[in-house]
Parts: sequence; C-alpha cells; structure tokens
Amino acid sequence: MNFGHFDDANKEYVITTPDTPLPWINYLGSQDFFTLISNTCGGYSFYKDAKLLRITRYRYNNIPVDSNGKYYYIKDGDTVWNPGAMPTRTPLDVYECRHGLGYSRFHGEKNGLAADLLAFVPVDTACEINKLTLRNNSDKVKEISLFSYVEFCLWNAVDDMTNYQRNLSTGEVEIIGSTIYHKTEYRERRNHYSFFTVNTPVDGFDTSRDEFLGLGRGNNAPIVVEEGKSHNSVASGWYPIASQQINVFLAPGEEKEYVFLLGYCENPKDDKWEALNVIKKEPAKKIMEKFETSEQVNEAFAILNTYWNDLLSRYHVESKDPHVNRMANIWNQYQCMVTFNMSRSASYYESGTGRGMGFRDSCQDLLGFVHLIPERARERILDIAATQFEDGSAYHQYQPLTKQGNLDIGSGFNDDPLWLIAAVAAYLKETGDYSILDEMVAFDCHMEKAAPLFEHLRRSFEYSRTHLGPHKLPLIGRADWNDCLNLNCFSNEPGESFQTTGPSEGPVAESVFIAGMYVKYGNEFAEICRRVGKKEDAAIAQKAVEEMYQAVLDAGWDGEWFLRAYDATSQKVGSHECEEGQIFIEPQGFCIIAGIGVKEGLAKKALDSVKERLDTKYGIMLHQPAYTRYYLNLGEISSYPPGYKENAGIFCHNNPWISIAETVIGRGNRAFEIYKKTCPSYIENISEIHRTEPYVYSQMIAGRDAARHGEAKNSWLTGTAAWTFVNLSQAILGVQPSYDGLSIDPCIPEGFGDFTLTRRFRGATYYFDVKNPNNAEKGVAYLEVDGRHVNGNVVPVEDGKTEYHVTVHME
Repeated sequence: MNFGHFDDANKEYVITTPDTPLPWINYLGSQDFFTLISNTCGGYSFYKDAKLLRITRYRYNNIPVDSNGKYYYIKDGDTVWNPGAMPTRTPLDVYECRHGLGYSRFHGEKNGLAADLLAFVPVDTACEINKLTLRNNSDKVKEISLFSYVEFCLWNAVDDMTNYQRNLSTGEVEIIGSTIYHKTEYRERRNHYSFFTVNTPVDGFDTSRDEFLGLGRGNNAPIVVEEGKSHNSVASGWYPIASQQINVFLAPGEEKEYVFLLGYCENPKDDKWEALNVIKKEPAKKIMEKFETSEQVNEAFAILNTYWNDLLSRYHVESKDPHVNRMANIWNQYQCMVTFNMSRSASYYESGTGRGMGFRDSCQDLLGFVHLIPERARERILDIAATQFEDGSAYHQYQPLTKQGNLDIGSGFNDDPLWLIAAVAAYLKETGDYSILDEMVAFDCHMEKAAPLFEHLRRSFEYSRTHLGPHKLPLIGRADWNDCLNLNCFSNEPGESFQTTGPSEGPVAESVFIAGMYVKYGNEFAEICRRVGKKEDAAIAQKAVEEMYQAVLDAGWDGEWFLRAYDATSQKVGSHECEEGQIFIEPQGFCIIAGIGVKEGLAKKALDSVKERLDTKYGIMLHQPAYTRYYLNLGEISSYPPGYKENAGIFCHNNPWISIAETVIGRGNRAFEIYKKTCPSYIENISEIHRTEPYVYSQMIAGRDAARHGEAKNSWLTGTAAWTFVNLSQAILGVQPSYDGLSIDPCIPEGFGDFTLTRRFRGATYYFDVKNPNNAEKGVAYLEVDGRHVNGNVVPVEDGKTEYHVTVHME
C-alpha cells in the first residue's frame, strides 16, 4: 500500500495523505541551523546541538503523536484548519506534502481557500523560512484570520523537560512590532536568543502558551483561535510561545504571501544589551532584512536548490532500473548528508538529548559523504580524533557543540579505534591529501597532549594489537559494533546500563567481528605507513595482520560459518554448539570483506549459511535462533523480545556487509537480491507493513520471530545510509576510489544491462560507460580511456587532466 509517490524529476517524495503509518519527516538545514519537520508540520529546531541549543519544544512519546511543531491556523468563518492537517486535524478537501532536498512543501485546500507553505533553512543563515501563500479559489470574498504558533524550548532540552522548579520562572520575551524575541536566561550566562517574525504588520500577538491555548485545552483547539482574537499576552515565566494574528481579506482569485522567520542570534558577551534588560537586536534585524520580501526568499530557495543539485551531481548513475537511479542519485546520498550533520543525535527516535555524535557512527558515516564534501570530512576526522584517549581507545560519543567527549554510555568499545583508520583511509583514497596525517590533533581534547594524526592512527592500531585474548583474537571490551552484545557486563539489576555496568578492561571476552575489522583496516594502516615512508610501522602492522588472519582461521571458524565471539569464560558465541544464537551476520560479512577465508573456500560456505539460516523476505536477520530468555553472559542482546532490535531483528546496517561480501566472491545476482530487500524504493508498496519513510533507510526491521515481521524502526540516522551507498556505488556498480586513483569492477545481476556513471574525483570528472554484452556478473576485460586501450580496471591518473571518458568492457 502506498501513501504517496516519488517525483524523481523534482527530487521529491510526494505524500498524499496526512494519515501515514508513522510521521514521515524531512531535515532542513546544511550548516548550523536545523529543523526536523514531519508531513503534518510537526517537529523542532535547534542550533548546532539538539540538546544544548534547542530552539523549539517537542514532546516525544506524546498523544496524539507528533502534535507539536510550527503551525498556522486558518480561521475561515466557523472552520479552523491547518495547511499540514495537524494539529486541528480538520479534514481537508486537498492535502499534499512534498519532502525535497532541504525543504518541505505543504498544500492544503478547504472551502475554496488554498494554502501553500514552503519551509526551508537557507544555506548560509541561522534561520528557518516559512513562506505561506493564501489564495481564494472561490467566487466569494474571504475574510479570514491567520494565527501562527511556535512554542519555545528553554534551550537545554533535558533541563527543559525536567527542571520545572526553576524553568517555570525563567521565561522572558520582548515584543517589537511583528517580531517576538525569546530571551529566556539571556540576563545571566547566555548571549544568544531566538526570534519569530513575519514580514507584515500584525493585528495581535500572544507569547503566553496558557493564554493562547486556554485552560485545559491542547494545541488542536486554542481558545484564541476559536475566539478569533489574540489576547496580546506577554509571557512571564511559565511557557513562552510566539503567535501572531493577521487578518486577511481576499477577493475571488486573489492571493497573498507572508514570510515567517524563526531565527537564532548571538551577541558578543560584553555587548549584549541595547539598554537595561533590552537585548541587542542588530543580528536579528540583519536576518529579517535579508529575507523581508518574497523575491528574496525565492532567491534563497534557488540557491538552496543549486547547492543540493551541485552536491549530488558528484555521483550520478543512469541504468534501466529506476530504483537504482533514484536511490543512488537522490535519496541515499541525501540521507548520507543528514547522517553527516546529525550522526545519531536528533531524529524522531533519537531525542537529541543524549547521544550527540558517535565516534564509531561518525567514522562510518564518513564513508558515505566523503566524496560529496571532502573538505568537511577532513574537519570531521580531526574532530573525532581529538576525542581519542592517549592509549588509542576512545570516548564512544561527543557533543557537537562543545566537541568534548562524554561518558554518558561509557568508553571501552573496542571496535572504535579501528573505525578511525577506516575513516582516514577513505579520506586519503578520495582526496590523495596526505597532509592531514601531519595535522596536530589533541588527545582527549587537550592540545598540550597533541600529536600528528598519523600518531593517532598508530595508537589506534596498537591498542587493538595489544588487546588480544586467549585465542589471539581482539578483546571486545564493553562491546563491538553491536552495543547490545555485552560479554563483560553480567547485570542482574533492572535499570542498570548494559554499556557501563561491569569492567571493560581485564575480562577476556573476544570478538571475531573485530578480528575481521583488524585484518581489513590493519591492511589499510600498513599501506598508509608504506606510502608515508613508515617502513617499520608497516612491517609491524603487516605481521600482526597476518597473525590475526590465521587466528581467525584457527579459532574463529565454526565449520560452516565464522564464530561471533568468545565470552568472558571463553565459551563460544555464534556457534552450532550454542542452544540459541548459533550464527550471526556480522563476522560472515566483515571477515569476507577483509578477504579472510576467500582463497580457502570458507567464504562461500559462510555466505551460503547466511542465506540458509538468516535470510527472510524482508532482509537478513542479525542471528538465529533468537534468544528466548535473558542470558547473563550476553547482556542486552537477550533482553529484547525475539525478532526485535538486536535479538534476531533485521539490522539494515549490516545487510550491506553481506551484499559486499557476495561481490567479493563474484555473485552479483545474490548481492543485488540482498540490496533490494531493504532498499526503500523497492519496498515502497509495503509501506503499511514497513511503516517508516519509503525514501530513506531505517536502522532495523522486525525479524521473522517478531509479531510484526517486516515493521521498521529508527529511520534516517543509521549507518545503513553510508554502508548501502558504499555497497551500491563501490561494490555493485563498482567504481572504487583507491590510493592511486579510480578503479572500476562492477558486480551486477544478470539482466542489469549496460549503464553509465559520472563520478567527480580529485578535481576531475569521470564519465563511465559500462558495456556488458554477455550478461557477466563480474569481470572487466579491459578499459578504453579517451579512446586508448587499457588493460585491467584502473583508470590511470594524469596530472592536470580534468575529464576522463572511460568505456568499461565486461567479460
């Protein structure tokens, strides 16, 4: 069942009913100011950090769902409605929401009156623009009242939800003409404020939520709107809001446009005031002047569209499969950019109040956006590395505003250090910029402890090399990629954190998954060492990698698949010897990606076991059989009901690892089959089952053991975005950046046909024309580069050349 459709020409997803299975959202913003907006105008805004600088208030876990946002109430006689349907939920004659790249459009019609709302964040300004157009399509005069509504958050989103004994007394505003300034706490330690304004004189205002809504009412039926007249209330403590009333006269066929702005401003700490308790408003006035007219707004919107079109044009494919084209060219890359901005901090599932930027998360996300914004990827790498500890381990997360690591969920996740090597290797291959390795980078954010980035990589590898267990496999610490596999926790107390309870150092639980990472990224580190003349470090790393490769064969193979781990008592996890949890997805993917077991014939056995034991029509499950009771030695993974999340759910994040692994052994049909099962565009027609947005990936899908098999959760902010783009662009379509240039080695299904691909790389544009007359799944016979025959599959790089035309002849 569909609730909308793709509009590929406009790069939009068109939602045709407000009654989607869940709120379907979009992200506005590309620099520092961000807004989450749903298909019914729910959502919230923040500046840089969703926890520390939250601008508008949102209520998670609320009833009705998604009932707080930026709203425009239209009172037309006795009928009150909203362009996006919420919160009044008045049935509309026409409803449409178009989520585009960095913007959303809403169109509503009721009783001959049409409302068009365009919401976007301009490229270079800390504000959100809402352009509202009202048009009288009837043959009668319309006299309506328009009311805006925004509820301010008192900055720290956690404190806002909890510290009522203080914050119900702190709310302050200023009202100047059509502008409402939110200045709560500005009198003390803050030098920032927000404002909400409209580019026309107003007929009334309200800044007190209680006055606007009325006693015992919700935002679905505000008393002010019902009465048709603002109370001109001035908030003093309690709940500050911004609401303006505009009385509108529309002749038949007439339309009027209004520009509303929600902005964020900062002043120098020693120059905050115009007068006693009067905030300095120059920064806000500059923003208002910049977007005062519809023409200025239209120009800003055109700039935003140009920004996204230029960005996404850096990778473009044309095949006969429209799903591949739209995901590769639009939605997958767009989602990768959102994960760059958000990591796992702010979504409709991540409340923006805790996790911040993840160390592992951000390193993996970089794999999906480094080709789009290499200069910002460079900055992100340096930010991540600066939170690393001197011994090579890392904070598991840090706050985007302060860039300081936090211990909210501890440290000691022993895969973290290797992900830094993965990120830097991807950056070096994409850019050839080895100068990044000489950048002085802090340890634990203390510059007095700074060392070159290369030293951070060396310590990352050394930490892994020196933290091995009895089977010579890497120690798992708190957890590896799967934060819920807690082999050193042993928690019996409800409410304890599985990620901070128990020791991370000392126990001997080992991870075969990290061993696969160790081989893959240890090889990358050794190659980086060789390229910068660190021969001794390269030799040490290469020897250690070879030893780990053998350790996996000796202690990590279970006969038909790779083991998952050894627990703290050296009992096997993910073995046919186990009663439950006999086979896990992660090592089957990553060990083969690392090349382990390929020449020995083990890779095919492992992948065949995945298909036989883990595959479903909705994707590959994390493990089987599901855990039916709580295992003290395994931790959180066994705390979920069977089929959900880490307990045998379908984790979309690691499905691409299996698809990539299939391309390693040349099985294009199977690789593409796996890709299609979780790809949003292919499964749009089961949206009533899947439930989350049909244009972006979700973190997980309920597994075969679950009551709601096929239902997705945790959309948008997931490493699935980056890994599926790597899978599609590099493994399946085959264009891979390397240290020496671009190589191409497609692994595609039979019948996929010829395709063309455009890729910008190191200042040049590459035009690939892939010919596959014999329907080969894999294998490049030769290339023609600008008419010259080239053996193999690497495009030679020529200094100063800015354009390459490459014909790829598959075998």
